[in-house]
Amino acid sequence: MNETANPVSPWKEMLERMVAARQLSAIDAAVLAKTRPAMEREEDVLRWLANEYGVDYTTLDDVEPDRQLLSLFPARLLLKEELLPLKRLNGTVEVATSRLFATQGLDALKTLTGLNLKPILASSEAIQREIKKRLGVGADTIGTLEEEKALEVVDENAEDTDLDNAGEDEASIIRFVNQVLKDAIELRASDIHLEPFEDEFRIRYRIDGVLQDIPVPAQLKRFQPAIVSRVKILSHLNIAEKRLPQDGRIKVRIDDAEVDIRVSIIPMLHGEAVVMRLLRQNATLRGMEQLDMDKRELECFRRVLQLPHGIILVTGPTGSGKTSTLYTALNEINDSDRKIITIEDPVEYQLKGINQIQVNEKSGLTFARGLRSILRHDPDVILVGEIRDQETAEIAVQASLTGHLVFSTLHTNDAPGAVTRLADMGVEPYLVSSSLEAVLAQRLVRVLCPHCKQADNSPTAQALKEKLGIAANATIYRSTGCRECRNTGFFGRHAIFEWMDTDSEIRQLVLKNASSDQIRDAARRAGMKTLAEDGWRLVRLGITTVEEVLSVTTAKEVAQTTKGKVPEAQSPASIVAAG
Repeated sequence: MNETANPVSPWKEMLERMVAARQLSAIDAAVLAKTRPAMEREEDVLRWLANEYGVDYTTLDDVEPDRQLLSLFPARLLLKEELLPLKRLNGTVEVATSRLFATQGLDALKTLTGLNLKPILASSEAIQREIKKRLGVGADTIGTLEEEKALEVVDENAEDTDLDNAGEDEASIIRFVNQVLKDAIELRASDIHLEPFEDEFRIRYRIDGVLQDIPVPAQLKRFQPAIVSRVKILSHLNIAEKRLPQDGRIKVRIDDAEVDIRVSIIPMLHGEAVVMRLLRQNATLRGMEQLDMDKRELECFRRVLQLPHGIILVTGPTGSGKTSTLYTALNEINDSDRKIITIEDPVEYQLKGINQIQVNEKSGLTFARGLRSILRHDPDVILVGEIRDQETAEIAVQASLTGHLVFSTLHTNDAPGAVTRLADMGVEPYLVSSSLEAVLAQRLVRVLCPHCKQADNSPTAQALKEKLGIAANATIYRSTGCRECRNTGFFGRHAIFEWMDTDSEIRQLVLKNASSDQIRDAARRAGMKTLAEDGWRLVRLGITTVEEVLSVTTAKEVAQTTKGKVPEAQSPASIVAAG
């Protein structure tokens, strides 16, 4: 019945796609279409083909290709035909392919090398993954440049490097930079690091908050100046200036997704280093429930959103998700009854119905100047991207005292530290006491990969359960690593929160210029949970590991939650020993 109602089913679409890619013959596709065995993936069909035609099949998970053997074959041909030489056995080279019926690639390799080749079936995705891992990002592009000897950098300090006149080379360098950008976006990277060293040009991506080395062709160092110049051209920077730091921006679109890229270039000992921060413009904003706050924190957050005036601060280090949390809050109260204006650097999300201002230091539009102008536009809610100086802080406080609800971010280690930070900026304590309504501190911890996480039943884990107040029958997990998570054991990140309401006791302490430790003690008495305590909640839920929570919290917070002395080294074993 389903076949009649939907003649082009996902099953038939897959078969048609495999026939078009020469992975499957039309005859075999017709047989499979009629019999319809229990196959859902390309791998299942390839296994069936291997069995039918007496060919070996491999997942490539446990295969380590011979690098010396790999160097005998041209990277451009391997990438084009999706072929991966694996090993030499009895005078024959085993080559992984997903295209059993497309022999032109194997024939070309045999002609070039004179070697006997034996096809081994593997999925297209697995072959592409392993080729990228072994040969590096953009291997075909760099290989082409190497073969043609088209680009020769004679003097790295020359002032006339201009890729606009590079002809064929320009296209190759453009293609390589595009490949790096696309690869980083597909891997969910937040930053791209291009780092020059004496004998290599290293590329690293920051994925889920951790820097990961990306394999690149060994000869990439030769094209370092041209690659940096291409990034400068995209960022509208001066390609002749190699002695001073420069900042720029790139905007790209991939698969209907817009990505804003902030570029920073700084001269280093062995050339210019580039860091690109990727900001996804049309990322889907989650609702308040999807923040996965604990019940108390969520209720408190929703309560302050309904206040008519006051300041709500979100604190944490760079890249801890502060802006995402604030935009989730704004989205919650975004309706026709309120006028919401934001001033940011840069505008990371574009929200319908919200007036957004982009800071432009060069033209004189600073946070302070923009904030003054915003107050003349009759707003109900104001978002200041970051309080960086005394002037911005004082205007934000005055705005809250004149009937506006103000949201902003601040760089402090915890929620109580935000109060003393405002005082350090020069804001009078009585102004902070009367305007500050609440502070939310947050960090991001990596989420365990659902495909490979394993229960941790070690003695240390059992002792930790008792120490952290986790039920003995509850399961805590450890990371292992698999193909899905690039062998890191983690996929994605989750926020942990610390919510502090400024009640009457805390306001009195602020007026007395009390220390952040005194304010923290008062907040704890009022029910505040530390970042570490919220982290243990995620450990109990099987979302993250103890090590992840320890990596983003302080020894003092851990000591408070474990009721022991401050451990010298933050590790599960040290916490157990500290008790």
